[in-house]
Amino acid sequence: MVKIKDVADAAGVSTATVSRVLADKPHVRPEVKKRVMEVVESLGYRPNRVAQNLRSNSSKIIALIISDIENPFFQRVSRAVDDAAHELGYSVLLYNTDENPEKEKICLNFLRDENVAGVILSPTRQAINNLADTSFLDMPMVIIDRHVSDLDVDNVVIDNVKSAHTITSHLIEHGYKRIAGIFGIGSTTGRERREGFVRALKDHDIKPIPDLIKYTNAREEDGFNTAMKMFQTQERPDAIFTSNSLLAAGVLLAIRENTMTIPGDIAFASFDDTTWGKLLDPALTVIEQPTYEIGRTAAEMLIKRIQDPKRSNREVVLNTKLIIRQSCGCLED
Repeated sequence: MVKIKDVADAAGVSTATVSRVLADKPHVRPEVKKRVMEVVESLGYRPNRVAQNLRSNSSKIIALIISDIENPFFQRVSRAVDDAAHELGYSVLLYNTDENPEKEKICLNFLRDENVAGVILSPTRQAINNLADTSFLDMPMVIIDRHVSDLDVDNVVIDNVKSAHTITSHLIEHGYKRIAGIFGIGSTTGRERREGFVRALKDHDIKPIPDLIKYTNAREEDGFNTAMKMFQTQERPDAIFTSNSLLAAGVLLAIRENTMTIPGDIAFASFDDTTWGKLLDPALTVIEQPTYEIGRTAAEMLIKRIQDPKRSNREVVLNTKLIIRQSCGCLED
């Protein structure tokens, strides 16, 4: 690896002069600057940005830590964060935790040590323990998608309870009584969506059926296995609701495996409006989350926090939308 001393020796100047040239500072003669830049180009020297950031105590790099890179929700959020950061002059480092608190802790330690400007975090359930070290909270931080209690940070979320209540009520109002719910176990979103689901049942005087309400890992294979077990119960569901699109994909495979039709044999609804959800026949009734807006809002909030560390914390609650399609036996709006 080419070092700054190699550039200095080749150009016949001091390392301090090379640093001034690279930082475009004044008081360097034009002919010296030209000679240094020619050497930089010929040797392929690249400045150590981490070291520069540590010396200047500043950075134009932010980090996005997501919990599942396979989830289309986070893919869209990542796109928005990158777009907004680029417009504001920042670069983005992307990390994936797979809902693993140990990976999350490693990411946070690394980013703190590398002196990034700030972090956008979709936290694991154990995030409060990982962030207990107050030095983490010296980094500007925005929490997205999930709630972490007792943290003095900015948040960008949706109302999961209300949204799940809305879509479950829609199923009930169209005559479904034995409604199954499958919820991700790895985060607060699954718990909140389960809460909204159960509340809707009770608000419509329907007794929840424990065998039809399950937590599982928010993965396609877990959605498949959970649905297969539900289809073997005595009280087989007449409708099913999943808390994210990966679980939905697994449930669809289970429905096909059992040669069931939608909505003839079973109605189906889910969180997250994916491209494939629109292309199904029948198309899928969903709660559409403002994924791009979540990412853009989080990036803009984080950079405002970086620029003004003393400003008061904010929580932004964005609106979702119920999109009615034919998978629940209804006409599309």
